[in-house]
Amino acid sequence: MTTAVVWERVIEITKCGRSTEVWSIEVTSWLKTAGVLLPSVELAHRLVSHICWDNNVAVTWKYLEKAMESRMVPPFLVLALLSTKVVPNRHPLLHPPAYSLYLHLLNTHAFSLSSLINSPNYPSLMNSIHQLLRLSQLYHDSSSYPPPPPPPHPGVVLVQFLFTLVWQLLQASLQDEALLQHKNSLLFLDHPDLTMELDNHHHHPLHAKNTATAIQFIAHFLHNKLTSRILSLVQRNMSTHWGAFVDDLEQLAANSLILRSLKHDVSPELFYPLNLKLNWPLSCESNKKMKLSSVLCASGSGSADQSHNDSSLWLPIDLILEDAMDGHHHVMAASAVELLTDLVKALQAVNATAWHNAFLGLWFAALRLVQRERDPSEGPVPRLDTCLCMLLCITTLVVANLIEEEEGELIEEAERSPRNQRKDKLAMGKRRGELVASLQLLGDYEDLLNPPQPVTWVANQAAAKATMFVSGHSGYLEYMNVNDLPTNCSGNLRHLIVEACIARHLIDTSAYFWPGYVSAPSNQLPRGIPNHLPSWSSLMKGSLLNPPWVNVLVATPASSLAEIEKIFEFAINGSDEEKISAATILCGASLVRGWNVQEHVVFFIIKLLSPAVPPKYAGTENHLISYAPFLNVLLIGISSVDSVQIFSLHGAVPLLAAALMPICEAFGSCVPSVSWTAATGEKLSCHVVFSNAFVLLLRLWQFNHPPVEHVMGGAATPALGSQLGPEYLLLVRNSTLASFGKSPRDRIKSRRFSKMISFSTEPVFMDSFPKLNTWYQQHQECLASTRCALVPGGPILRIVDALLSMMCRKINRSAQSLTSTTSGSSNSSGSSLDDALMKLKVPAWDILEAAPFVLDAALTACAHGRLSPRELATGLKDIADFLPASLATIVSYLSAEVTRGVWKPAFMNGTDWPSPAANLSIVEQQIKKILAATGVDVPSLAIDGNAPATLPLPLAAFLSLTITYKLDKSSERFLVLIGPSMINLSAGCPWPCMPIVGSLWAQKVKRWSDFFVFSASRTVFHHSRDAVVQLLKSCFTSTLGLGSACIYNNGGVGALLGHGFGSHFLGGISPVAPGILYLRVYRSIRDAMFLTEEIVSLLMLSVRDIASGGLPNGEAHKPKMTKYGMRYGQVSLAASMTRVKHAALLGASFLWISGGSSLIQSLITETLPSWFLSAPGLEQEVGESGVVVAILRGYALACFAVLSGTFAWGIDSLSAASKRRPKIIGIHLEFLANALDGKISLRCDCATWRAYVSGFMSLMVSCTPLWIEELDVDMLKRVSKGLRQMNEDGLALQLLEIRGKSLMGEVAEMIIQNEL
Repeated sequence: MTTAVVWERVIEITKCGRSTEVWSIEVTSWLKTAGVLLPSVELAHRLVSHICWDNNVAVTWKYLEKAMESRMVPPFLVLALLSTKVVPNRHPLLHPPAYSLYLHLLNTHAFSLSSLINSPNYPSLMNSIHQLLRLSQLYHDSSSYPPPPPPPHPGVVLVQFLFTLVWQLLQASLQDEALLQHKNSLLFLDHPDLTMELDNHHHHPLHAKNTATAIQFIAHFLHNKLTSRILSLVQRNMSTHWGAFVDDLEQLAANSLILRSLKHDVSPELFYPLNLKLNWPLSCESNKKMKLSSVLCASGSGSADQSHNDSSLWLPIDLILEDAMDGHHHVMAASAVELLTDLVKALQAVNATAWHNAFLGLWFAALRLVQRERDPSEGPVPRLDTCLCMLLCITTLVVANLIEEEEGELIEEAERSPRNQRKDKLAMGKRRGELVASLQLLGDYEDLLNPPQPVTWVANQAAAKATMFVSGHSGYLEYMNVNDLPTNCSGNLRHLIVEACIARHLIDTSAYFWPGYVSAPSNQLPRGIPNHLPSWSSLMKGSLLNPPWVNVLVATPASSLAEIEKIFEFAINGSDEEKISAATILCGASLVRGWNVQEHVVFFIIKLLSPAVPPKYAGTENHLISYAPFLNVLLIGISSVDSVQIFSLHGAVPLLAAALMPICEAFGSCVPSVSWTAATGEKLSCHVVFSNAFVLLLRLWQFNHPPVEHVMGGAATPALGSQLGPEYLLLVRNSTLASFGKSPRDRIKSRRFSKMISFSTEPVFMDSFPKLNTWYQQHQECLASTRCALVPGGPILRIVDALLSMMCRKINRSAQSLTSTTSGSSNSSGSSLDDALMKLKVPAWDILEAAPFVLDAALTACAHGRLSPRELATGLKDIADFLPASLATIVSYLSAEVTRGVWKPAFMNGTDWPSPAANLSIVEQQIKKILAATGVDVPSLAIDGNAPATLPLPLAAFLSLTITYKLDKSSERFLVLIGPSMINLSAGCPWPCMPIVGSLWAQKVKRWSDFFVFSASRTVFHHSRDAVVQLLKSCFTSTLGLGSACIYNNGGVGALLGHGFGSHFLGGISPVAPGILYLRVYRSIRDAMFLTEEIVSLLMLSVRDIASGGLPNGEAHKPKMTKYGMRYGQVSLAASMTRVKHAALLGASFLWISGGSSLIQSLITETLPSWFLSAPGLEQEVGESGVVVAILRGYALACFAVLSGTFAWGIDSLSAASKRRPKIIGIHLEFLANALDGKISLRCDCATWRAYVSGFMSLMVSCTPLWIEELDVDMLKRVSKGLRQMNEDGLALQLLEIRGKSLMGEVAEMIIQNEL
């Protein structure tokens, strides 16, 4: 029997017109006889072809429906065939009844997906549909595969087919009402002869009914639990087509008259805004059992409502802000703006909060930072201006980054859209509105907004500006003085924050009309306004830079970029005097307190430090030499502690270093044969300019730390390991400039910057500066104590002799007695001081090369009694005064000699060396007070007459040198170089060196006593790991409120960071909050790797204490159910989980700050796997209470791991650190998969392991989906399989779903199988 005969007989039976039951029996019997298996693909094709269109009668449609019901034919294949035949011929002139019957079949069979994927011929059927509808052409992504694409997964075909069906109906419905805006549909072609005749038949009743039925089907399909979940895969993985689909939906909802006529059946609101990913929860459980993943989601959403009142959620921001303030000991190479941007994004995702709460968390942290500096102890490191910079500039730029990032994504989405009309629908992102909400809520926190005294006038002026604007008198404000302000203009820090946001176009002046923002409109105006008063607006109108105006502009910060650009024009094109004035103005109040323009000022100054070669310059020396007075003004102007820290916070240190290096190279190579007169009247030489530039350059990295201390690479606020020297800064500079502008965020950010500034993207290397490079090599040799011997008779020897002669000019002896230990002979014994100074008219680099030999000779002479300690200190000061840049060599040489440990100790007895005895006991008592809150023991400082205090000889010499300096403005820029070096060096020496140093400096400057006592107290932790662990434990207990039996005792940020330190509190010096201590200690921990295990141990102990409500173990109770939920001990389970999350947040913050990505990598790849494998010795509770504690421990470790990862690598792929993330997370998931597969035997509690896996994967799914998209597909399948074995089906499904297109088919089948 031939195939043709078989199918001819089927058609004959069909034409007989029998009942559907008889027809189905006969056809089935005949096909079985012919050996045709049912359901038959060929039968489907034959029946549809028979109907369309020669036999388009009711009976044949009944036969087709019966064949679909009895599974004689594959229903979905029939629907696919009919979609190609019926829909294009649905119009009134053709076959509207057929369209009506097709819609009926579609509604009957399209939702029977379970039977489809369980049918034995499911793969071949999907392949047939794929070929029939040419889906590979319809949805082919040319960027993903070269044609032809690989054979698709059956599940992918299913998703595309269902999407095609519903989109086809949508476009058909739009066309039926003449609403389809694009003629070339991808889904079907209309009959070519009907285009002009359709409008005349819209009155056909069946036509309108069919369109209404199709619209109802679309609504049902979009909101059916199963099909909407499948369509969500299109939304996630086929964004281009989904965008066009949503366009069509919005067009239908907005303009369809038939849709509006349906009234209560289907409403337009069902079609937009459409986001199917919001329609289903993380885990849809069929049973009533609450799994941990569900608890995690509930905990996250619950915290979102109260997050603006819970400071603990934003604790990492407080820690990073406070850590960044330690500018006396480190300078950041990375931008605080970028660091905080990534941190806020991570916390917003992990805390599951609205963006206005995230912005509030950022504002609160910065405000708390400022409030901690309201009444600071006096010391060598002023912090208020830096704190205000952080609040009013850095945090505002962070908000700008976050808003611009969202709007950049909207722009990219519009550019990817296949239709231009989506660009017309672009609006500002939601985050801009969230910012307004946060600023309005901020007004409710008056205590935080109270301005420090130095900026009260500025805050009042900001309030007056708003008041005058509301009153219509905004033009008069800049002519007012403090006595002219309206009496009701009492400003606070919110007024300054709002002004900073307005200046950056984040909000507009409508903020002045917010309820309560101004006290009341004022009609009070200044009387007799003198138009001739100097001001920034007068400058913009064309006024010249004469001295009175310069003084005003130096003291008054600019308020706009245009004003700064005007000054920059003077600095570039003005006369020499105008250039000096412009440089002075830029380095004045506009740099330190120009919060609205500070980021511009920073880069303008860097640009000015690299003046271009004049067009007709023909000199033989470097062109920079002719700019000496101008450059010196800039160098001095930015040398203060606050100024350098401001450059650091803006991430400008690498650019600044690259600008300083050519200056150092040029002026250090110049013979001081000419001089210039500075604006102050003092004489300038190339040595002076070189010293100012060189000392500033050295402050940009920890130049004095020996190589052994470079062990903490990648810290959150890079200090040691990541700032190894000038090469690192140049590397950062090169990579930053090379990559800037390539990301959408950079392109939007560049709009904020002045078009007058551009930096060369050409890479710069140390080889470009041979003299600087040579000095740096010598410096490293000096630190390593591998210095070469001095060559007799060489040119350096003459400089050595001249320097020694200068040192000896005030003592009655020749330089021969000092040089004998170095050179063996010398001809300089009879040289006069003038001869020595003449010999020192050499390039500064040569003097620096000779300096170590001079220092070696002087220190040796002092050790052998040929030079007294006072004479040594005086001689060192003379060298430093002659060439301040030599301080670098003095610091590095003396530090290296202390490390060598070959010198005899110096007895601080008050005769040879100064004695600390007068106040050493007081220092001891104050150290004990400071550390009282930590429980750390302070070693005794008691000194008897037989054993006076001692210091290593090089340290004693260093100390004596620092004490000789006067505390004036001219010495400040040099003291800030040697001061931190002395403290670091003293802290590394055996106890009690640092207390001795602190005591002596406290005797010299009593008002700085608190600062030096605090510095001395930190060294307790430098010499004891146990003390560091105890300090960390104190941080945990204070933050979590575990310090007493009351479970509601205070904790949080206030307990961790307190209110600073000092004796300004009533009753003298007070205990320092443990968090402040740790942030000032951790950089001195030479081997930070041990912190990982210690923090994990402290986290586990904290979990036990939280679970027991802070009570001793014996007083804890079993968990029990109440009407308020499950309770354990005295606290609810939900409250315990919240506190556990806070504990994990604290641990992750400390781990990240202490060691950065290197420690977190160690945690993920080594510490956590070892913890699960080795069953650490934790107290094991029994019974129900033990299970609760075990679960909480797993949850804590999951939060700890994910939080640590988000801090180190971010939640997106914008940062450079994120490139290392896939490998590290992949290693950890390999461990999880092996354990879930049973390939690894775990020794930890089973409940802890299950809670960890569930918690870790839940947090990844909900908080860091981009991590999942980067991981290996097979690995995710293994983990998903393990989750299903744990009955976490919903979590297993979403894990695969997030991975994207590569697993879309498997996910679709899982959705159907589980009927989720």
